[in-house]
Amino acid sequence: MVEELRCYLRPDPPALSLPPRLFTSPRLYASERARIFGRSWMMVAHRDQLASPGDYVALEIAGEPVAITRGTDGLLHGMSPICRHRMMPLVASGAGQTKDFTCPYHLWRYHLDGTLLAATHMRGNPDFDPAACRLPAFAVEEWRGFVFVNLQADAAPLAGHLAGVDGDLANYRLDDMVQVSTWTEEWRCNWKVAVENSYENYHAIGFHPNTVKPLMTGGIDMEVHTDSPLITRLLTRTGEPMEPSVLPLTEEEKQVLYSFRMFPCSSLATFGESVAWITLIPLSIDRTEVRGGTLMPAAALEGADVEAIRKQTEQFTGVINTEDRLGLEAVQRTLGSRFIERGHLSPKEPGVLAFYRNLALALAEDEAEPEGR
Repeated sequence: MVEELRCYLRPDPPALSLPPRLFTSPRLYASERARIFGRSWMMVAHRDQLASPGDYVALEIAGEPVAITRGTDGLLHGMSPICRHRMMPLVASGAGQTKDFTCPYHLWRYHLDGTLLAATHMRGNPDFDPAACRLPAFAVEEWRGFVFVNLQADAAPLAGHLAGVDGDLANYRLDDMVQVSTWTEEWRCNWKVAVENSYENYHAIGFHPNTVKPLMTGGIDMEVHTDSPLITRLLTRTGEPMEPSVLPLTEEEKQVLYSFRMFPCSSLATFGESVAWITLIPLSIDRTEVRGGTLMPAAALEGADVEAIRKQTEQFTGVINTEDRLGLEAVQRTLGSRFIERGHLSPKEPGVLAFYRNLALALAEDEAEPEGR
């Protein structure tokens, strides 16, 4: 199966979809867990969700529990929230506020940075060293308010990968934006089914005829710019320029829906003064968690009914997400058919080939992987 991916590394890759068995193979999924999700940067939250000491976000990445906290030191910390005593999860997936993580099994307690706070009835064990007991750490970085995690504690810094995007989005003033809505959903499909869908506008004519397609006044064509094996920029031209009220966008920026995809599963997209982020994280071979949020400039919200904006944004996003979910879950149900085969890609889907190439680089190349995946 990995050998079949190598065709996408050619200068003239075939305009064909992935072999269907790559979506259902337990062996390939095990490789993806280790070689992709065990060493990649993933956008998992916005700093507004981790604003105060004690705030935390807990999730799973390909079956691996993850917790990110804002410590009493004011810093972000990433860790494995599994008690070091008898493997009890310390916190369920979700978000909240806590002064520490207390194991519900035997009441061991951990600081917000993962170090041990207390281990009940352990003084009688001379081999136990409390100072050496801590939750395994993960790498965490914040970029323009977006929080990323990498299960490799010594992962190469993220910032270098986003330098080009940083320049592209300078006029959007991401640091001054606030999150007005957020969502977490579960879709019953393989993560690649969801991600390849996000790399093209072609599906808007089928899945989103009354929601997304009317926004694409310039058509569904997409410009694809591959900056690195991690970053792919996707540009969609609008027919009519957008007129933001507070952002200093250029005439060119007013006529472009800009988005970037960060392999394997994170993305950010602009539309006028709104910016949306989304991450498609596998929970299992056939289940994907969809995490995301919508941001707006703080200045644009001054004097506005923020609660009404939040409800309107969540309602619109909910409709689009439902349209995608129902369609992609239908695709997932066909993957067990004996009669499916690779399909020919449309010229409207160049971004899909960019995703396939990055997938091939991650799984098929032994020596050419980018540092810090």
